[in-house]
Amino acid sequence: MTLESLGLSPSTLVFIVLGLTLAAFIWGRFRYDLVALAALLGSVMLGLVPADEAFAGFGHPAVITVAAVLVLSRGFERSGVVDVIANQVLKVGERLMLQLLVLVGTVVVLSGVMNNVGALALLLPVAMRLAREHNTSPSLLLMPLAFGSLLGGLTTLIGTPPNIIISAYRGNITGDNFGMFSFSPVGVVVALVGLAFIVLVGWRLTPKRSGQAAADDMFDTANYLVELNVTKDSKANGLTLQQLRDELDETIPVLAVVREDNRRAGYQFHGVLQEGDILLLEAGPDELKLLEDKIGLSAIAEPEEPEEESEQETDAKKSDERQAVDTEGLQLIEAVVRNDSMMINRSVRQLRLNQQFGLHLVAVARDGGRLKQRLRDIRFQTGDVLLLQGSENEITDSLSSLGCLPLASRELHLGQPRKLAMSVGIFALAIVAMLFDLLPAAVAMSTAALVSLLIGVLPLRDGYQAIDGPVIVLLAAMLPVGEALETSGGADIIADALLRFGVEWPIIVSLVGLFLLSMLLSNVVNNAAAALLMAPIAASLANGFDASLDPFLMVVAVSASCAFLTPIGHQSNTLVLGPGGYRFSDYWKLGLPLSLVVMATAIPAILWVWPL
Repeated sequence: MTLESLGLSPSTLVFIVLGLTLAAFIWGRFRYDLVALAALLGSVMLGLVPADEAFAGFGHPAVITVAAVLVLSRGFERSGVVDVIANQVLKVGERLMLQLLVLVGTVVVLSGVMNNVGALALLLPVAMRLAREHNTSPSLLLMPLAFGSLLGGLTTLIGTPPNIIISAYRGNITGDNFGMFSFSPVGVVVALVGLAFIVLVGWRLTPKRSGQAAADDMFDTANYLVELNVTKDSKANGLTLQQLRDELDETIPVLAVVREDNRRAGYQFHGVLQEGDILLLEAGPDELKLLEDKIGLSAIAEPEEPEEESEQETDAKKSDERQAVDTEGLQLIEAVVRNDSMMINRSVRQLRLNQQFGLHLVAVARDGGRLKQRLRDIRFQTGDVLLLQGSENEITDSLSSLGCLPLASRELHLGQPRKLAMSVGIFALAIVAMLFDLLPAAVAMSTAALVSLLIGVLPLRDGYQAIDGPVIVLLAAMLPVGEALETSGGADIIADALLRFGVEWPIIVSLVGLFLLSMLLSNVVNNAAAALLMAPIAASLANGFDASLDPFLMVVAVSASCAFLTPIGHQSNTLVLGPGGYRFSDYWKLGLPLSLVVMATAIPAILWVWPL
């Protein structure tokens, strides 16, 4: 029995595939790139996508442009362009609104010329440091910062993948792509209005989780720090630290080894333990008992409960103890697990964190609080904040390989002036080539990325690491599926339904409906996927109204980047979930009014710049 005999038309099959795909995106059990690839292969098997065109998306100009922009963004980071800006941001005063204006304004500008997730990743440690230096709750800064990165992406062609996708789609329909700054007249207005709303009103709608996301509360290191003595009869006598871990079958991190008043960080100690050595490590009561029973290590300096001290004295004492822990050689660093990290759903053992990456896991915080379970039993999740110890020279590369973003103990290192100037110059030449139609966007950006790699602005290894594989696979897989929505007639069916609904109303009502549909979709699936699916519907709707294509495509471009309602709608939102101590329900409180402000600003601006 064939599918045709069951009365399943190509459009019906497309809706079934897309329905299952969206359900899988929302469920979140599988990574979105795997879901997109499954949708593509399913479409091929059902005859919706020709087999010889199944992987044409990997060579699509939109995919190439996104990959090149990711490489250039990493080049900006390495050359020190962004660090120069961030170093100035740190000089802002104690006034919260001024902090928000400078932080969010900076990320808006940066997101227009580089990947918005990259811009947020560079300013997130700056925001955390500002919060701690001025005793500000990080939750008041981080969500506005994440939303600002989305607003900034609206301003240029390369600011966000939906803009690149919409530009390429317009090129396929009309033969003329949107230019580098075609999005600017609307995008800049929307970004400025959104920035003003966040700074003046929006921050009041974010939850104030006082201290919850700060390291002092999440990682109360002083209360867990102990010194253990290696005696003559200790089983640890004569073992290396790795043999000690194997013997314990545990991941208890040894922060330092003290021998004859000389202290060496745990990751630097490769010899065998001797009688009289003192191990400085993080351990709770259960771990202490395990160490004493199995290895014969006895505590010589356990933390004592304060006796009738005032709260201020206790806090000051804890602060002093923490400062004693985080000293030179120990190199403790905080990092947040990105949503594309290889750590997700894996444990320390499965990752071989110490052996392969040279990192000791000291503690894990989730939802604003430190996890109390054994480190070896923890399976990492997106947004987890980790306290790690590792070599100062290698920790940055290790975090990058794992897919983690450093939050604290990250010094700002200004790039070499020569590389900084070359990085800016290469990017400027690419923009000029695009403005004067000398080169298409994909070619101009790819050439700029290649030159950056050739002249050493960015090491080749970092260039490959900068390319976000899951995003590339998502785009390449969903492009043919989006085309199938159009060729099967599915887009026309949805557009006809919107036309029937809006036939007695002004076209602007249909534009509002298109905006809302695309915006809701972007909050449950990747914004690039939302743009890919909504572009054919927008084109069919424009054709049905016999109106200009451009305002409909611009509505999709703006609305697909309005993922303000959930932490899963965009990577920027997910990145601040753990450090800000947010809950899932916190996002809509600021996100919903901001979305309405953006829509109320964008649609009139679009109709002014791009008349029907």
